[in-house]
Amino acid sequence: MTKKDRITRKTFVLTAVIGSLLLIFMVSANTIWSSRQTNVATDEAVSEVSSFYLEAMADRRAKTITNLINNNFDQMDKAVQFIDDEDIYTKEELQAAIGKVKSLLSLDRFALVDDDDIVYTQYTTYTGGSRHAFLLNEKMDEKSISTVYLYGSSKQLCLAAPTSDLSIRRKKFKASFVQIDIREIVDLLAFDDQGRTYFGLYSRNGKNLSDTELGPFIGKQNLFEATKSVIREADWKKCQDSFEKGEEGSLAFTALGVEETLCYVPIEDTDWEMVVLISESVIHDRIRNISEKNLAASKHQIIFTLVLVLLFSAVLLIELMIMSRKNLEAEKETSKLFRNMANTDSMTGVRNKHAYSENEAYLNQKIMDNEIEKLGIVVCDINGLKYVNDTQGHAAGDKLIKDASNLICEYYNHGSVFRIGGDEFVVILQDKGYDTMIDVARELNRKIEDNIKTNSVVVAIGYSELTDGDNTLREVFERADQMMYERKKELKEIGAKTRLNN
Repeated sequence: MTKKDRITRKTFVLTAVIGSLLLIFMVSANTIWSSRQTNVATDEAVSEVSSFYLEAMADRRAKTITNLINNNFDQMDKAVQFIDDEDIYTKEELQAAIGKVKSLLSLDRFALVDDDDIVYTQYTTYTGGSRHAFLLNEKMDEKSISTVYLYGSSKQLCLAAPTSDLSIRRKKFKASFVQIDIREIVDLLAFDDQGRTYFGLYSRNGKNLSDTELGPFIGKQNLFEATKSVIREADWKKCQDSFEKGEEGSLAFTALGVEETLCYVPIEDTDWEMVVLISESVIHDRIRNISEKNLAASKHQIIFTLVLVLLFSAVLLIELMIMSRKNLEAEKETSKLFRNMANTDSMTGVRNKHAYSENEAYLNQKIMDNEIEKLGIVVCDINGLKYVNDTQGHAAGDKLIKDASNLICEYYNHGSVFRIGGDEFVVILQDKGYDTMIDVARELNRKIEDNIKTNSVVVAIGYSELTDGDNTLREVFERADQMMYERKKELKEIGAKTRLNN
């Protein structure tokens, strides 16, 4: 027996002794811990029902709406600043700018109002004095939040902000506003607790704004009308008063043989209240869970002891396996790193031709299986790269490629950008990127034409979409490529540099 073998055996014996002592200690400690956890779990269950389900749940959702409102006001400020910085000379240009900021900032219902109460949207203008409550005042000095009713049943939250410093086409604008459909807010707040916990948005007079059911008894009715018959008059009146004043509070009552508890929290800067209702079944379930946890703890203690014995018997084998696993994980990380490097263009940071080939094969299979409905391709080619390389050197040419890549990524931020050649890029568009493909192409073409005048980066683009007759991505690519070459000729005619001129 070698010295190395003796050391290994000594280590094994020492590990066995220490492990046995640890096993006895851990089993004893676990028994004491399980007993204490029973008392702790009981206290936590009671606290969780009253705190989490009532105050935390209502307050958290109220703050979610407040954050949504503040975020929209911030986005509106950015939108107004963006429009103010634009050179706008016609109504059409103003509407186009509104459409652009709506897309960039995700403001679906953004509009501006001039001093004559004319509302400007992306697509139209109309007189807004009789349609928007915040325009009833001649001068708007502060932000306004109100509830509006459209088409009989649709309810929306209207956020308006003054824009006294905004002037376009020598016309002053006094406000901007967005409208948020309450159904979208409901979707944002929705949660599922197996029919035991309910929520709703209510006006100060108890009217249901969210059209959500507040339990089987109240349903979608007016909160005060529904509960008046099951609550003492003094308590009902107190609740109604605090509700109308925009205060927070709670109310307990029994209806249909079930004890119900509701909590209401005002939503900051609005005339809304967030209401959450809990049925008694929640409390019963929590208490039942305590018993089940105690039983499970006993079972776990027995299983825990057996598992420790088995694990202790295999500890030496695991030590060897850990080393092998670490080596395997290191190899996987190295492989992943090389794969990322293989799929990334080192100059621009976008995906390369190899990555495009993989995506093309994947999408071809999707096309063959009829699993793709929206798919667009944009082919981009840099103008004048050879001219820059020949006259200014390859460092300038590399900068031109990077600038072109940044420009393409900026405009097609909802697509996958690939560099498939020295001066050629491809963008694959699906979903939102597909929906805005043509609009983005027009905006980019306008930018390119401006760049010709300033001797900045010029890129010729062509685009096409998947049609019913296409069997492969290549067919879409070829149509886009043909459009790109036609565009290249147009750019040359208006002064863009190509390989053939200077």
